[in-house]
Amino acid sequence: MSAGNPSLRPWRDIERRQCRQIMVGDVAVGGDAPVSVQTMTNTPTDDVKATVDQIRRCEEAGVDIIRVSCPDVESTAAMKQITRAARVPVVADIHFHYKRALEAADNGAACLRINPGNIGGDDRVKEVVNAAKANGCAIRIGVNAGSLEKHLLEKYGEPCPEALVESALDHIKLLQDHDFHEYKVAVKASDVFLAVASYSQLADAVDCPLHVGITEAGGLIGGSVKSAIGMGNLLWAGIGDTIRVSLSAEPEDEVRVGYEILKSLGIRTRGVKIISCPSCARQGFDVIRTVQTLEERLQHINTPMSLSVLGCVVNGPGEARETDIGLTGGGKGKHMVYLSGITDHTVEDGDMLDHIVKLVEQKAAAIEAGEAVAFDPHAEPQKQVEAAE
Repeated sequence: MSAGNPSLRPWRDIERRQCRQIMVGDVAVGGDAPVSVQTMTNTPTDDVKATVDQIRRCEEAGVDIIRVSCPDVESTAAMKQITRAARVPVVADIHFHYKRALEAADNGAACLRINPGNIGGDDRVKEVVNAAKANGCAIRIGVNAGSLEKHLLEKYGEPCPEALVESALDHIKLLQDHDFHEYKVAVKASDVFLAVASYSQLADAVDCPLHVGITEAGGLIGGSVKSAIGMGNLLWAGIGDTIRVSLSAEPEDEVRVGYEILKSLGIRTRGVKIISCPSCARQGFDVIRTVQTLEERLQHINTPMSLSVLGCVVNGPGEARETDIGLTGGGKGKHMVYLSGITDHTVEDGDMLDHIVKLVEQKAAAIEAGEAVAFDPHAEPQKQVEAAE
């Protein structure tokens, strides 16, 4: 259990938008299901080994749903092997050719990302819907400010919230006309203001789950900030049932950033939440390099817990009282370690990193064992589990 108890703080509460629930494979989206984290592969889909290897890295990072592009017959043919190998549901990204949707549905796709209005006449929409129904596929309607229909651009003069929402409603109607309701919708834009306004309007107009993201957000740093501002605003308002952080970075980085956004709002908990100071001349150790190393070395920990890393005693003890494990810089190369908010022991510079990693692994083992055994900072991680058994 964390040192603090956020559930007793009503000002932290987020009232989630109510919507109906759909299934993407075995992952529930919408309703009272957790907000799921998605990403998209960037390998050639017909290179099955490279694509599955990338999916595996994303799975290790915690991805709930993953999307692959299906621009040609070779890609949809590869879907059969990819969907069998993946441990999470796979979404087939289809743009204009409806036959790719039919092939992907037959080859194991859990969801089709397609805009019904872009694939031709009503007969083609009907074929896609029938294939989705026959194979238990959901559909994700993906409206993007950069590819709005010509008649909407002529009507509104430029991409605007009203244009994006109207496009989404038009696509939804095409599915509803064929009695298909297992869909979720996105109205993405690279402009934060446009995206937030569009999602806010759409949330009031529909009862389906919403896939939230800021598209073409940018590189790892800039895109993460942009996504956190836009998606954070929406999630804080209770809008968003599944998310993708769109970065010019590796897909597993998108997953990690997605979880950081959700963790910062208390929506999902996964892995170690590190609270650290920006460092200053008072620091008793190199905070920046220490945090960078801990982030890297603790990526394998999935168990939710909190770790504070503070360079000095100004804010260190206060932050440590709120975290599972705390480290505060001290003098003469010795630093204070806190366990469950209580001062416990000191650690020297040379042993600090290995010691903190060991403590986190031990705490994770105790939590996973149901905390049936007391947390012993001097025991090996496996001993925690053995003691519980």
